[in-house]
Amino acid sequence: MTDAEPGDVAARITWGQALAWRMRRQHLTRRAGPTQLLPVATRICGLHAQIMSSAELSVWARIDNLDRGAVHDALWTRRELVKLWAMRGTLHLLPAAELGLWLGAFASYRHYGLTHPAILDLVTHVGNALDGTLLTRAELAAQIQRRTGSTATSDLIHESWGSYLKPVSLRGQLCFAPGDGQRVRFTHPASWVPGGVEHVDEAPALARATRAFLGAFGPAEPRDLARWWGVGPARAQRMLNALGPDAVPVDVSGDRCWILTEHLPELTTTAPTRTVRLLPAFDQWVVNASRTTPAQLAPQHRDRVYRPQGWISPALLVGGRISGTWTSRRVGRRLLIEITPFGRLTDTVRRRAEAEADRLATYLSRTPDITWQD
Repeated sequence: MTDAEPGDVAARITWGQALAWRMRRQHLTRRAGPTQLLPVATRICGLHAQIMSSAELSVWARIDNLDRGAVHDALWTRRELVKLWAMRGTLHLLPAAELGLWLGAFASYRHYGLTHPAILDLVTHVGNALDGTLLTRAELAAQIQRRTGSTATSDLIHESWGSYLKPVSLRGQLCFAPGDGQRVRFTHPASWVPGGVEHVDEAPALARATRAFLGAFGPAEPRDLARWWGVGPARAQRMLNALGPDAVPVDVSGDRCWILTEHLPELTTTAPTRTVRLLPAFDQWVVNASRTTPAQLAPQHRDRVYRPQGWISPALLVGGRISGTWTSRRVGRRLLIEITPFGRLTDTVRRRAEAEADRLATYLSRTPDITWQD
């Protein structure tokens, strides 16, 4: 970035071009091959894992011929993915090889109680308790009580939403381990990840995280980056400024957005697409879409996608625009899929959406039963 005037931009493009470029970057135009799970997870800044089945389907949407056990094996057998509380304090699956980068960037967080002495003590105690072992929540709480002699401190471990475990995770002292039956277990990333975790300092790590976001979700406004990272717009602008000449502003149908300089030639020559995709609940595309840009989602339909209690609906994507929602449920050997468009769709788009539904049913080894809720 240069000290250009606010109106100066490196290029002028349309949202149709921007969304088509973003779809290509996220393997939503041309899907990746079945061995590309980790590159796909890397490209989209990890898999959102508030619901594990959604993390799996986010990969399914981007990879052809995906094995049903691919995510499970990468997470628990090969340990190539790591489940932890990550950006915004939400659950993600992050590539183990990049964990040091992300933890370095999370070191920039000052919220989640991370300046409070009691929370910092908890981080240390939990990290020491988990190093080299796997513990259920109850076992971890018992360990903390033994180490601190404080019932009040150990009680923090039992908080139902994991509020007091999030800062421990963000400081690289906790990740998820395979469960013990129905009980969740935790361990320490340094002893869980094969070869350990290579530390990256905060400033370069945060810059690399910003680059990763723009590489998947650009062109983006500072408020989009702010929402993804869980900070205010001013902080997000400083993150962009820190990239220096590596990022530039562009005009996207009148919106001032940012893109990596290296991606500018490809972005400006990209043509709009009519590719149709079904994306699961909490897919990264929808999580990180603008809430205010009509080209991405008509404002009158926002509440149908971004619902109460933080729920994010499965989405029908047409050319990068969120154009409807969908649901599915299994009844015997059938997969009942109901698609609800936000407006009139062409016959071609409907056929492509039904082909996506067929593909999902095949992946889940079910017979599709597709209905439209027009």
